[in-house]
Amino acid sequence: MEDVVATYYFRPQGSHAPEEIAQAIADEETTGTWTDVTTRTAYVRQLDGEVESLEASGNGYIAKIRYPNEIFEPGNIPQYLSVIAGNLFGLGSLEAVRLLDCEFPESLTPVHGPKFGIEGIRHLLGTRERPHIGTIIKPKVGLTPEDTAAVAYQAAIGGVDLIKDDETLTDQEFCPVRERLPRVMERLEEAKSETGHEVLYAVNITTGADRIVELAEEMIELGANMLMVDVLTAGFSALQALAGDANIRVPIHVHRTMHAAMTRNQEHGIAMRPIARLVRMLGGDQLHTGAVSGKMHHTTEEVQDLCTLLRGPLYGLKPTFPVSSGGLHPGKVSAELSALGRDVVLQAGGGIHGHPDGTAAGVMAMRQAVDAYMAGIPAEEYARDHYELERALNKWGAR
Repeated sequence: MEDVVATYYFRPQGSHAPEEIAQAIADEETTGTWTDVTTRTAYVRQLDGEVESLEASGNGYIAKIRYPNEIFEPGNIPQYLSVIAGNLFGLGSLEAVRLLDCEFPESLTPVHGPKFGIEGIRHLLGTRERPHIGTIIKPKVGLTPEDTAAVAYQAAIGGVDLIKDDETLTDQEFCPVRERLPRVMERLEEAKSETGHEVLYAVNITTGADRIVELAEEMIELGANMLMVDVLTAGFSALQALAGDANIRVPIHVHRTMHAAMTRNQEHGIAMRPIARLVRMLGGDQLHTGAVSGKMHHTTEEVQDLCTLLRGPLYGLKPTFPVSSGGLHPGKVSAELSALGRDVVLQAGGGIHGHPDGTAAGVMAMRQAVDAYMAGIPAEEYARDHYELERALNKWGAR
């Protein structure tokens, strides 16, 4: 494949024929406009979009549109999006339109993907086949640097693999990042001396495009072993710049906050699949995909599809570690792993910190739930001689 193929779902407005609408999308995003123009010469029309296929689907239609390779500037992701997800959303002849997927040729994937990926992160932590357990600092805002470090320590001694800032915690006055990071890393080293277990801390460096690489490099100098970026609020180019910087030699954890503004409506906007594809292309080592049994709105099939996309073959790029998150607790571990497999991060915030015996016990309960699944033992049975898991199941249930 040398061109870009984008897949759309749409519903026409009024009596417009679906063939007319599909062609209108192809025209709007390439060389056409609302009327004939003399400047649209024969050599310009060689760059026309082409409707490859069109079929009925539910209340609307699914169209595949091929965009010529030549209209894309290699490596310029904002320009890619201006074509595949540009003015088409405002066309008056459309009642609804949703970008379902986009496939890029290798020539338009001039980025190197994740530096670490699943195996690289496993190597850093010394794990092999088991799923990873992650947690989020909770409450997401309000804690001081000392408070944050204390929470991180408790999670670490409980056996967590990953600790991350939440999406709204950056460099506020109540918890300055230049104080928070060193304190957290100091407490993680203390925990490592007790447990022998390495823990990653994804410090949130989401900020303006003019500062994000500089801030990332500063955080690494202060001891960061992982970075986190809110990719949709910061922009895809922020992730691209971070992953492409030779001085940034730690994994990048990608949060998808704001995604549902585009992804939730099943008939309009942008599906999560194109977003996940771009995150992997641009170098995200981990990406939130949602949970099959959690609190967020999506189907099991959608989450499974994202995990397949992130972990499957893609021009030799390393796979991105899917992160299952949003309302998880130990009772939901079996459902997540049954649906998503073992190459996944199970990330619980309230489902760890809300444990009746505190954060460390909450992590232990999650680890015990994973151990139960790996051993093929139902969580309720395993809990009979694992106190922390028993307490968690008593509070939240086994589903």
